[in-house]
Amino acid sequence: MKLRNLSSAHIPAFLLLIVFSALGLARAQSDSEQLSPILGEEILSPQVATFELKEYILRHVADPPNPSSAERWTAEAKRLREHLLNDIAFHGWQKEWVNSPPRFEDLGVFATEKGYRLRKLRYEIVPGFQSTAILYEPENMQGKMPAILNVNGHVGAVGKAVEYKQKRCITFAKHGILALNLEWLGMGELDQKENDHEFGAHLDLVGVHELGLFYLAMRRGLDYLYEHSNVDHSRLGVTGLSGGGWQTLVLSCLDERVTASVPVAGFSSIRQEIEARWYGDLGDVEQSPSDAFQGVDYPHLVAMRAPRPTLLIHNAEDDCCFRAPLVKPLNYDAIKPIFGLFGKEDALTWHENTDPSTHNYLLDNRTQAYHFFCKAFNIPAFDEDPAIGSEVKSFDELAVGVPKDNLTILRLARKIAMGINRAPIPSDAGARDAWASAQRDRLRHVVRLEPVKITSSWAVASSKNKGVESFSYLFRMDNGLSANGVWVRAIQGPSISSATIVLDDRGKRRAGDAVADRVNRGERVLALDLIFSGDAWPTEGRNPSANFVKPAEYEPIVHSLGERPLGWEAAQLIGIAHWVRSQPGVERIRLECRGIRNQVAGLVAAALEPQLFSEVVIHEGMKSLGFLLAKPVEFPDAPELFCLDLYKEFDVDRLEALAAPAKVKTERRVEDAAKP
Repeated sequence: MKLRNLSSAHIPAFLLLIVFSALGLARAQSDSEQLSPILGEEILSPQVATFELKEYILRHVADPPNPSSAERWTAEAKRLREHLLNDIAFHGWQKEWVNSPPRFEDLGVFATEKGYRLRKLRYEIVPGFQSTAILYEPENMQGKMPAILNVNGHVGAVGKAVEYKQKRCITFAKHGILALNLEWLGMGELDQKENDHEFGAHLDLVGVHELGLFYLAMRRGLDYLYEHSNVDHSRLGVTGLSGGGWQTLVLSCLDERVTASVPVAGFSSIRQEIEARWYGDLGDVEQSPSDAFQGVDYPHLVAMRAPRPTLLIHNAEDDCCFRAPLVKPLNYDAIKPIFGLFGKEDALTWHENTDPSTHNYLLDNRTQAYHFFCKAFNIPAFDEDPAIGSEVKSFDELAVGVPKDNLTILRLARKIAMGINRAPIPSDAGARDAWASAQRDRLRHVVRLEPVKITSSWAVASSKNKGVESFSYLFRMDNGLSANGVWVRAIQGPSISSATIVLDDRGKRRAGDAVADRVNRGERVLALDLIFSGDAWPTEGRNPSANFVKPAEYEPIVHSLGERPLGWEAAQLIGIAHWVRSQPGVERIRLECRGIRNQVAGLVAAALEPQLFSEVVIHEGMKSLGFLLAKPVEFPDAPELFCLDLYKEFDVDRLEALAAPAKVKTERRVEDAAKP
């Protein structure tokens, strides 16, 4: 008789002992402790990964505009203005919110000083979301006069009460200019955690563009001044520092009511951001708005000011960002000839601050702004009173107050999410097939999937130890970006078996248990780090001297170029899965993911190629993308998941349905992790 036909009752005890001992040895052939040094060995360094990404971005950044005539640039600027407003900033926003008139509540004059008075205002950004402002009025309000909107930068809790801004507004008012001092999201009276600008990504997630909220918040101030009975429409200005400089440029290039503009240290070309080793970061999410910079860059926005008066101020030794010598060639030198096409080359001017030369809007920069606005508005030149410091008010004196139930950026995103209504998944087989086909097309668009191929799989290291063989691979893709992984199998394993790709949000070095488990089952295993994951993309700390930063700082720029990091990850996974399938002895592929980032990347890949994986197993995943809003998950912790329209169009259950016939199994969810 053959041994396989015998029951255990017919097998001698000593033979059973040998069989069970062999099985025990097989299971002991691999463990996480043995695999840890193999999985933790560097394959792709952060410096190389960052360099590849920089090269990719630089290949896709638009060159400065170079129109042949004023007429052509006027037409192009009009097209860009309409596109950036209607297709980008107001994507997903209710038209009645966008087109509503300004709603300001005048709380009255609360102080009268030397030649001017201060008025408190509260205004609606969108229904349920209010902000505050201070209007500095010249004492003599007869007739029409110039007006300047003063927008905030990143000044923290002090907000609109920051000293340099008060001094500027007081000086304007003393010399016959209405000055409106706006609060900014996340600052001053809106200084709540849920107004952190990174929560703008949560607006993208639910299908309304984050830029729309920031644009409406500042445009409301311009609307107020434009409708003020004493404002001369031909003499409207905007100015601000840092984030206020960014607001100044965006508002004054997109709204032609702005006559004169003075952005201070608030932006640069994306090219310069990527090339330079900044001493700060790469900006908030709204400064790299999704899809805004396809064929466009910040120098285009400067050019859209032509031929209206514009003064660009940057600081020589800026200790935050946008140093003058670095940004001048593209922000100013390349754009000045466009003003010349209109016979207004002198309308674009430049100032490089050397006192104190750091990130500032102090006296030298304010003086430059005063003289510029006087010339633009055709009024006598003036300077700042050296004793003006005695007129600066405290935060409490300038406080206006907002409702206790005032919305925040995050609460607004949650409110919009509550209104999402997706059509149910069809139960009928025929209808479900048609639904799945249409949904896959839509998913490809949402994640901007562009298939990639492996141009080279470099086996950079190998090992054979204790019955286990490994190869460490650097996977170079045809778009110039890379992933890396470790291929592991038992040396005496079966000649034909399944293969499992293991993804772990903590990186492959932490995936030892999952890898060992599948190897001990006789499978081949690829422990894989996709782009933006693992040791090549450290999420803690920042080292400018090493010339790499955290993924969350680069990913908004990728979004702004019309691409999606989530789509990149899914494309890499699909391409590498096809490589795995081509390996000798592999009969089918499983996918095992740990963590919410790789859960979504894996499900997107499985949804788009449903025949690719036989099974998808998820550990510590989420039941719904709504978890990102409810927890909330902050943008730097899962930047690729905050993909414009993703939650509006899809949720985890729909991705799982699209993955059929692959079986999707979820182990313990993150929603349950905090439960006893």
